Amino acid sequence: MSYRHNSRGISWINRRKFLQYGAIALGTGIATACTANQPAAEQSPAAESSAASPSPTGELTKITYGTNWYAQAEHGGFYQAVATGIYEEYGLDVTIQMGGPQVNGTQLLMGGAIDFFMGYASDAIKSIEEGIPKVTVAAIFQKDPQILMAHPDTADSLEDLKERPIFISQAANVTYWPFLRAKYGFTDAQKRPYNFNPGPFLADKMAAQQGYLSSEPLAIRKEGGFDPVVFLLADFGYNPYSTTIECKRELIETNPDLVQRFVDASIKGWYSYLHGDPAPANALIKQANPEMTDEQIAYGIEKMKEYGIAESGEALELGIGAMTDERWKSFFDTMAAEGVFKKETDYTQAYTLQFVNKGVDAYKA
Repeated sequence: MSYRHNSRGISWINRRKFLQYGAIALGTGIATACTANQPAAEQSPAAESSAASPSPTGELTKITYGTNWYAQAEHGGFYQAVATGIYEEYGLDVTIQMGGPQVNGTQLLMGGAIDFFMGYASDAIKSIEEGIPKVTVAAIFQKDPQILMAHPDTADSLEDLKERPIFISQAANVTYWPFLRAKYGFTDAQKRPYNFNPGPFLADKMAAQQGYLSSEPLAIRKEGGFDPVVFLLADFGYNPYSTTIECKRELIETNPDLVQRFVDASIKGWYSYLHGDPAPANALIKQANPEMTDEQIAYGIEKMKEYGIAESGEALELGIGAMTDERWKSFFDTMAAEGVFKKETDYTQAYTLQFVNKGVDAYKA
């Protein structure tokens, strides 16, 4: 999920207004991350590869994976698995179908237009409350890349932002803002409307602004001429999983082997992307999203590694994609206490650990 600038100037209007900004899907609407650059192509075809299929017949199973926004570095592992033939090694012919501001991923998934979808924890639990039978089967990002930014030399911690004006989107009210109120004593009097324009933040040295780790800091550097102080909320206790893999519960029940192969291959793609040569994936990303720049891709990869977005916590031992019952419970309890979820919701129906937690060596082999 990278998202943000036109090649020279910054385009803030199209910023990741949904998912990674914390938008929660109300009804069946998806929340998405945002690449300010709207690409000409809406889909990236699976790359051809001569990799052998484990299927006795040699035939590949066609799979479509829907992402939550336009192609970017934060989707890199999936594109890497396409570009390098990893999916084909698992008997899969995978097409990555990009999302966008008008794309309802949940509807596409439940309607059968896609087989798997890139989701996030808040929406997964909300979907259970709404009776939507989809399940999270892996969590690629251990840390949600949601951030708050401040001007240099004005704040050393989140506590320093108390009582200051903070520019947040409306979606923040049902995701990270309740957490900040509960844990850090923020008040609604601090809220200022964030319209995806950096002007008010740049004009007020004591203000803070929401953002996305691999997007807004680079944009502020370009627009304001300085590097902001960055507070990754995941490092301060805001712990939902994001960039997840979701599918219909029916698929888990009828074809768990297919689910397992897609999860395993995707995770291997992420190890290849983060620890190998990302060039094959990056080429597909730019093919699918011509407005994506090498600078933005490199910045996204750098920040994912620096902050352990995919590799931290349990994932260091259990492998990329890891999830635990404890993390899901902790997130649910925190948000339910603030009224985001109903306390009686059976949040355990939103995920399964069946397909992950094999250990790092299993995925690097």
